[in-house]
Amino acid sequence: MAEPKRIRFKFEGVGSVLVEVKEEWNPKTAKRILDSLPLTGRAMRWGDEVYFDVGLNINEENSRVDMEVGEVAFWPPGSAICLFFGRTPVSISDKPRAYSPVNPFGVVVEGLETLKKVRGGETVTVEKA
Repeated sequence: MAEPKRIRFKFEGVGSVLVEVKEEWNPKTAKRILDSLPLTGRAMRWGDEVYFDVGLNINEENSRVDMEVGEVAFWPPGSAICLFFGRTPVSISDKPRAYSPVNPFGVVVEGLETLKKVRGGETVTVEKA
């Protein structure tokens, strides 16, 4: 069995988050993101979600809106990667809920608490771990 692929999200002046890529969830989405690394963007906050535009066009794939804390997804309408760490403005429970369907492709395995410190406008870089 192959080692799981991991990517690191580095937030300027804040810290980093390690994500295990779950290729089996959305293989096309995961491959496109992995093949496009490194990626850079400007972090934005939406409740307890950090997201940033990465300029990729990826269609919906096994998409959903109900998420779990720590899940990482691609949001096709915004060409953005989203990291969920708590409630969002459209949550209907204690769990995160995406604004519209997203393609989950990973889970935070280290540094989840770092996301709480991220502020809008900070530079984020995504690279292979």
